Amino acid sequence: MNASIILSELQSIGTKERAATLQRFFKTGKGQYGEGDVFIGVVVPQTRKVAKAHLQTPIAEIEKLLGSKYHEARLCALIILCERFKSSSEERREEIFKFYLDHISSVNNWDLVDLSCPVVLGGYLIDKERDVLYKLAVGNNIWERRISIVSTFAFIRNGDFDDTLKLSKILLMYRHDIIRKAVGWTLREIGKYDVKTLSSFLEEHAATMPRTSLRYAIEHYPEPERQYWLKRKKSLSSHIFGERVSD
Repeated sequence: MNASIILSELQSIGTKERAATLQRFFKTGKGQYGEGDVFIGVVVPQTRKVAKAHLQTPIAEIEKLLGSKYHEARLCALIILCERFKSSSEERREEIFKFYLDHISSVNNWDLVDLSCPVVLGGYLIDKERDVLYKLAVGNNIWERRISIVSTFAFIRNGDFDDTLKLSKILLMYRHDIIRKAVGWTLREIGKYDVKTLSSFLEEHAATMPRTSLRYAIEHYPEPERQYWLKRKKSLSSHIFGERVSD
């Protein structure tokens, strides 16, 4: 199966009205985080259906899809990669992992990140060194930063929280909400498995972490405990990594 056939299938079910809605939702306007992204107008369940019908697509054709200007084409490629990864040998998983990193610039919106990196990067790194995540965390690209922390969902589900906590400390003070929400989200996930570990982290950081991250992190606490942590929050006016920190 080649990329042009897959793209044609996506285009046959897309609508202009839905494309316009998606482009607003994913902030594709000038100066927004998804600036320049182009949508066909296909919802995720439809894209998944197309992807699962073409799981044997050659890697060269997947590469073409990842290079497409169309968001849904890149999403389709990533779904195929994730499904392949889940059913592959360790050797093939390593190839997919490296392929993903080589094409990481195509993983350039939050849904693409959140769907793929916990499976491919997190899944591959479960029992390996994780230096690559720290390199991504300190880069200048917001999507690579988000990939670094969201990949750790795979570790959290294994009861392994160390890298999530370390990466959270690195990323906490970045200005962009795309990062702040991801940090809070992953911290909240830790709390589902080990609330004492989350509370220990908050004891150290709640007073100074961005309000967005804190609110996400404490979402599942009982209301009295939520209020306790919110009251510990203080306003900041310092600069971290050259970026002004504010709520």
